[in-house]
Amino acid sequence: AALGLLPLGKTQSPESLLDIAARKVAEKWPFQRVEERFERIPEPVQRRIVYWSFPRSEREICMYSSFNTGAE
Repeated sequence: AALGLLPLGKTQSPESLLDIAARKVAEKWPFQRVEERFERIPEPVQRRIVYWSFPRSEREICMYSSFNTGAE
């Protein structure tokens, strides 16, 4: 649409600060390290970090699900 406007009746809300922060944390650190580092993490924050910790694309999911540690 012109000037980046959405069609009539279509609205898009901005990403929440919680989601932005949780995504950035999940990109940098494994959740286990976050739990070890901070004594108390509010449950809603924990849920969003865990959510963003999982891969988004089908290709990444396949790659991680077929990860082999070498132990047979």
